Amino acid sequence: MNDNTISTVEGDIKEIFKYLPHRYPFLMVDRLIECEPGKSLVAVKNVTINEPFFQGHFPKQPVMPGVLILEALAQAAGILAFKTADATPSEDLVYYMVGIDNARFREPVGPGDQLSLHVTLNRSIKTIWKFGGEARVGSKVAATADLMVAVAFEGAKP
Repeated sequence: MNDNTISTVEGDIKEIFKYLPHRYPFLMVDRLIECEPGKSLVAVKNVTINEPFFQGHFPKQPVMPGVLILEALAQAAGILAFKTADATPSEDLVYYMVGIDNARFREPVGPGDQLSLHVTLNRSIKTIWKFGGEARVGSKVAATADLMVAVAFEGAKP
């Protein structure tokens, strides 16, 4: 059975490194929980006080910046896109985030929280992919957004 067709995965950091070119301090996905290529993915970001952004983003009451929550959702969407296409990032193939619509921030995210990243592939047309994203802490929705990514070939920028 091809591992890209299973709906539940135990994706550790080595699996994430296969599908994302990001590295510390900008890697925002720690573990893959569930993936159904062509449909949806669930991943986790463990938020710790050691995150570099907490030093300057409300240091007396640390809050994860909303734009980084969106980045975490975009990275989860990137993994889903690569797994759906049965491809990995390279110098010749990369996905860029090109649009965010309907972003809403509902609950603050702070140190000690485990951010659950839920992305759904809504549609793909040629080189444009559209996803729905929801970031949760426990049962509470922290943020939602519609994300659009574009495929770039041969090192081209979108």
